[in-house]
Amino acid sequence: MGKKRKYIKEVEEEVIDDSEETDSSPRLDLEALFGSAADEDEGPKIRTISLYGEVTEEIAAEIVYSLHIINQLRLTERQELSDPEDIDSELVTVNDPLELLISTHGGSAPEMFAIYDMIRLTRKQTDVCTIGIGKVMSAGVLLMAAGTRGKRQIGKNCRVMIHSVIGGFHGGIHNVENEMDEIRWIQEQYIKMLAEESDVSRAQLKKMLQRKVNVYLSAEEAVEMGLADIIV
Repeated sequence: MGKKRKYIKEVEEEVIDDSEETDSSPRLDLEALFGSAADEDEGPKIRTISLYGEVTEEIAAEIVYSLHIINQLRLTERQELSDPEDIDSELVTVNDPLELLISTHGGSAPEMFAIYDMIRLTRKQTDVCTIGIGKVMSAGVLLMAAGTRGKRQIGKNCRVMIHSVIGGFHGGIHNVENEMDEIRWIQEQYIKMLAEESDVSRAQLKKMLQRKVNVYLSAEEAVEMGLADIIV
C-alpha cells in the first residue's frame, strides 16, 4: 500500500508541474514587437506593425490590439535631455515614431474604419509613418493616407487603386432598401475621411467613383493627390 500511495503522489506532482508550464491563453509578445527592457540604454527601436493581405476581422483585431497596447502602455515614449550636450538640462518626453507597413487589395469596410480610428488615436501621442508597398487598394488607401502628414511613404512601384464600395445582399425589398442605405453611408464616410486625409476634395472623389470602374494610380499620382508624401 505504501508503494501505491507513493506512486499516486508522484503522478499528482507531475500533473501539477505540467499544468504550471502549460498556458494556452493568447498572449501578445511585447518583447518581440516592441523590444525588451535591455534596449532602454540604446533607446527604443522604431515600432513596426504590418498589414499584409486582405483586411479581415482577424487581421484588424491584431492591428487594433497592437495599437491599443501602444496607446495604453505608451511604448513609444522615452526620456532624453532637452539639450543633449548639457547633462544638467531638463528631461523631456520624446515619442518615437510608429511604422505601419501596408500592402493590401482591400477588404472589410467596418474593419477598415476600426483600424483607421485607432491610427487617429495613436497619432495624438506619436507620429504614425505609413509605408505603402506592392499594392495599396480600396480600404488600404484610407489607411495609408491616415499616417502623419509628411511621414507617409510609398514604394516607387506600388499600385494604388480606389473604387466604390462593393456590397452584396438579398431578401425582401425592405431589407434590400435598408442595406442600400448602409452602403451609401459607408461610401459617404469613406469619401469624407479620404478627403480629410488627402489633398483631394469630396467632389473630386465622388467624380472618380462615379466612373464605376477601378481607378488605378501610380506612386507619383498618389503623392500628387496627397495620399502619400514620399516615394521610396
